[in-house]
Amino acid sequence: MTMAPTLPSPADDPQPIPPEPLQPNECCESGCDPCVYDCHAEEMRQYREQLARWLERHPAGAA
Repeated sequence: MTMAPTLPSPADDPQPIPPEPLQPNECCESGCDPCVYDCHAEEMRQYREQLARWLERHPAGAA
């Protein structure tokens, strides 16, 4: 008899935490490469990917 795989519990697999929002004065407006806005955008992209995978594992977490 084959048992269905069990999904991890949220306690064992916590929901990803979004990056902190940027504060208005964090960008120096000097044209840095990468700019803090670029870094934050990349962190948000990674967070969204992690959250999407987490929601696949925890469908009830979408509520």
